[in-house]
Formats: sequence, C-alpha cells, structure tokens
Amino acid sequence: MLEKLTEAFSSIARRISGKARITEKNIRDTVEEIKIALLEADVNLRVVRRLVNRTIEEALDERVIKSINPGEQFIKLVHDKIVALLGNGAADLTLKGPDTVTVILLVGLQGSGKTTTAAKLASRLKSQGRRVMLAAADQRRPASTEQLALLAASAGVEIFREEGDKPEKIAKNALRIARKRQFDVLIVDTAGRMQVNEEQMWEIRRVKETVEPDEILLVADAMTGQSAVEIAQSFDEALNLSGIILSKFDSDTRGGAALSFKSVIGKPVKFIGVGEKLEELELFYPDRIASRILGMGDVVSLVEKARQTIDTETAERLRERMAKSVFTLEDYLEQFSSLRKMGGMKSMLGMMPGMGGHESGLDEAKWKQEEAIILSMTLEERRNHHIIGPPRRKRIANGSGTSVSDISRLLKNFDKSRKMMKKVAKSKTLQRQLMSGAVKS
Repeated sequence: MLEKLTEAFSSIARRISGKARITEKNIRDTVEEIKIALLEADVNLRVVRRLVNRTIEEALDERVIKSINPGEQFIKLVHDKIVALLGNGAADLTLKGPDTVTVILLVGLQGSGKTTTAAKLASRLKSQGRRVMLAAADQRRPASTEQLALLAASAGVEIFREEGDKPEKIAKNALRIARKRQFDVLIVDTAGRMQVNEEQMWEIRRVKETVEPDEILLVADAMTGQSAVEIAQSFDEALNLSGIILSKFDSDTRGGAALSFKSVIGKPVKFIGVGEKLEELELFYPDRIASRILGMGDVVSLVEKARQTIDTETAERLRERMAKSVFTLEDYLEQFSSLRKMGGMKSMLGMMPGMGGHESGLDEAKWKQEEAIILSMTLEERRNHHIIGPPRRKRIANGSGTSVSDISRLLKNFDKSRKMMKKVAKSKTLQRQLMSGAVKS
C-alpha cells in the first residue's frame, strides 16, 4: 500500500530537505510535484486542493524560508499537513465496561472483505481479554454463514447463526443470547451488495434500530480508490458511521482512499487490514503512515511488530551470538522465518528511516535463493560454513538448483554480514534508540 506515493514523496523530500536556502519558486515547484503525486495516488480532488493551498500559504511564511534548516522545516510542514489529512491521532473502538455488551455493526459492499474483517476484529478483541460473539446476519450471500463459522472457529470465538430469519431478528436474538451468556462484545456481520441501493440501506437501518450499535464501521476495499470515499458518503448519510476499516491495505499501491476519508466525510479510518491472516488487522496511526509516506520510516511499528512475532529469549540469544561472532548459517536460516512472520524484508524496509521508496528495488528472489542454498546444506555445514570446500559447494549447488558461484557469493556475503552484525549487536546506542521510540509511542 502507498508504494508509488511513498516513492514520489521520498524523492521530493530528499531533494528539498537538504537545501540550506529555499525560494518561493522552490516551494511552488515542490508543491506542484506533491499535487501530481497525490492525484496519481487517487486522492480526492477537493482534498488535494485544500492541502496544496494551505501548504503554500504556510510555507511562504518567513519563519520557514528564513529558518536555520528551511528544507527540513518545509518537509515537517508537509508531514504535519498529511497527518491532519489522515485524522491526527489514532481512533480506537469505543467499548463499554465488561458488564455490558458493546455492539459493533459492520457494513459494506460485497467483496470488500467484511466477513473476514469481522473475524479479524473478533480475534483482536479476544486477545485484549474480551469475550466476543459473532452474529451471522448476512442472509443473502450463499455460504456466508458457513464462512463466518469457519473463521470464528479459527479465531476461537462464538458465533450466533439462524437460517431463514430477517437480519434484524437474527441481530436481536444474538444480542439477547450475548447478554444472557455474559459476552461483552457482539459483532454483527451484515449483507453486502454489488452497489449501494435503497433496499440495502433500509435493511441495515432496521438492524441498526433493533440493536442500537455502539460502533457502525464501514469495511471499505482500499483497491477501489476514490469510489471507496463515495461509497462511504452514502453509508454515512444513511447510518451515521463511527469509522472505517480499510481492507486489503497491503494490496493497493495508490492509497488515495486512506488520505481522503477524514477530510471528505469527517470520519476516521480506525483499522487497516494488512494481510490475509486473522492477526493482520492493525490500528491506523496517521502520524506513522505520514512518516512512511515521506520516507521517514516507522521504527515504532517495526519494534512493536518484532515484539509480537519474535520470541524475546530467541532474539536475545541471537544477539549474543552475533556479538561473539558465533552467528552461523543455521541462525541466519532462523532469521528467514522471523522475517516472514513480520511481513517479509520488503515490509520491514518500508518502516526503516531513509528506506521509503526503496522497497521496490529489493530482490525477494535473492532471499529465496539463499534460503534454498542453506536448506541444501547439512547441519554440520550450517553450523561451520568454513568446512564448505569445492566438492561440498558443488553438491549444495546441485541440491538447491543454483551454481557454485552462487554458493561462493553467499558465503562471502555472510562473512561480511557477520562482521556488521557484531557491531550492531554490541551497539547500546541503537538499542536505546529503539526502546526510546517504543516508549514515546
């Protein structure tokens, strides 16, 4: 998500941030580039005009042009404008106390990922200690109830289902059962349509009037671009949405919808779906997204993701091995597994300061090839790569479908990496910076 926008903004930021002096022409030319980048990213035209006009107005202020680092001041101004565009702070769910049922109504078009998102949200709330029940109120799409039941089982939460009843009756009965069995969150999955129509709105309005939800969340497909904002407007006018969940955030490279919702309909993006797995639903942080768009990275999210996916004891053991220069190819192989859990190297690079826009140049095939080579080695070879002479290299090349020169290159690069890893592992300064970033969040 946002890849093309990040590439454009990173390039703009690199060019102007280092300037010791900027002129009105510099500013206007740069803002024009920003305007083009936003329009190409499918950001709403009214939103683009508003941002451009305000940016030019404030950037031409003498405090920016005559500051000590005018280029950096300008980039900070752009960053702040994007944050304001996205909605300033994160907007989490409004949940009642544990003795009362919080009702969350999910709405959206067919194919937006609503049913999967219902299960993701249930999984997230369960991990926070909530007792969650899902209600299958979609009686229009064939097999939707079965799909939700399978997802509920994977998430380890309860599901309420009734065949043939009207959606409002199913929702009402689900709420009654949720109260009786002392659940504290009820998530109602409603039917989607191919397009917004009055019949659909009346059906959802009846569900809303019956259960009086605390949250009404639109699940919008990030890949639909500006039309997602128009869809959100229609749902908001009919239901008064409390927020948006943007699904398939990992698939779209434009990202205009994410930058348009708050300004156009005044409702925040609360969560983003970043993958197919149930745990891949994240709270939407405008400041972190703005930093990534400008190529500033997102160290806080990187540290949080590492904490969630990597075992602390394993990480500390590997750090100690790096510091002592006993880090082996077997340890290196273990890192491949950790990277996959964190979304892959490309995902991580996007969160690293100064690496925004460089992810597209990453050769993922190279990493897969290296993994295949290491898997073709014996355990003894992985633990002591110095014993891998010409005959062993030929055998490993045959086993991994590579060449002897590929094996030699890997071993040479691994030796270089070990030296660098040793320095990083011993760097207390880097560790303090990462911890500081996590605390400030």
